[in-house]
Amino acid sequence: MRRTVRTLAVTSLAILASALAYSLDFGSTAANAEPQETKVIRIVSSLPRTGSANAQTTTMVNGIKMAIEEVGAKIDGYAIDYQDWDDASPQRGNWDPQVEAQNAGKAIADPLIVGYIGTFNSGAAKISMPKLNEAGLVMVSPANTASELTKPGTGDADEPMKYRPSGKINYFRVVPTDDLQGAMGASWAKELGATKVYVLHDKEVYGKGIAEVFKTSAGKLGIEVVGFEGIDPKASNYRSLVTKIKSKGADFVYFGGTTQNNAGQIAKDLRNGGVKAGFMVPDGCFEQAFIEAAGAPNLNGRTYITFGGLPASELKGKGAEFVKKYKEKYGIEPEAYAVYGYEAARVLLDAIDRAEKKDRESIRQAVAATKNFEGALGTWSFDENGDTTNRIMSGQTVEDGKFKFVKVLSGS
Repeated sequence: MRRTVRTLAVTSLAILASALAYSLDFGSTAANAEPQETKVIRIVSSLPRTGSANAQTTTMVNGIKMAIEEVGAKIDGYAIDYQDWDDASPQRGNWDPQVEAQNAGKAIADPLIVGYIGTFNSGAAKISMPKLNEAGLVMVSPANTASELTKPGTGDADEPMKYRPSGKINYFRVVPTDDLQGAMGASWAKELGATKVYVLHDKEVYGKGIAEVFKTSAGKLGIEVVGFEGIDPKASNYRSLVTKIKSKGADFVYFGGTTQNNAGQIAKDLRNGGVKAGFMVPDGCFEQAFIEAAGAPNLNGRTYITFGGLPASELKGKGAEFVKKYKEKYGIEPEAYAVYGYEAARVLLDAIDRAEKKDRESIRQAVAATKNFEGALGTWSFDENGDTTNRIMSGQTVEDGKFKFVKVLSGS
């Protein structure tokens, strides 16, 4: 009996020692194994999500999300994390320079962020462009149109180089620029019978810039410019301005600016003041919020809107497919810039896919190398300035409270 117990004890100790040795060996192997990490890269957008621009930018964000969903939110084993950032503040009800600067700084500080989709306003772009350029972080705008952001000779002597302190181009946009839109707007005004035009602007980078292009182009076409001035975008009314416009005998009024800077109030006061002149605004007002702010009856008839591209109803091919999918997913017609949010995201995702490394510099180079991209806006490339080669412009009017496509615009 003792021998049996001793034998069992020895056997048990042997088994225990073997198990312990196995456990130690397994632990050592596990400790030396490569840790399994989830690879993530991040894309952010910086757009005004507070205030009346929200309806427009929500559709842009929807477009960005749709583009990411199409690739399964993953490229080459990297999960795509998207964050929707607001560059507006409640105090301004519009984009805020301080908030945009904070967004740029936050993006630079996050090593996972490889792409910055924005901005919506050209003035906001001037805040973040040099910061992101120094950090080598690629920026793709779905909406900026101010020419001086990229084109030498269209702004101050130090533009656009002051936005490129590194000497490299990291800023790209999928929309045509104001030097084209302003000129085509003036040509359309001439075609519509304008002989005397009063030009207004909201004093911002985008609004004043496109108004100046319109003024210069109108003069070359023989349209007399009887007034050119900036407005107070926070004014409660513009009755005295309307009186001045009437006294100048203007048969056409052009406003360079955005819905958020009181374009609707100008339209109201013009019509309530008895001014029957044609009224033209650029793409910064091509949103339902403009119609709501002005009141449809004040826009029906002689109101004209230019846009750097085609409205959703006129898109073909992949653009039409996007509109169809958007309606199915969200149950509404996309606003004008929804497809531009989608296109900006698609071209960035395509570059990430093509980049040899998934780091900022490789992705910047891949975006710059984008040629003959077959997108929702047709087939286009980025030129040496980071601008799209797409030059399509369109003209709209308002009927029964809705935008109505009129024609594809051409220059003089």
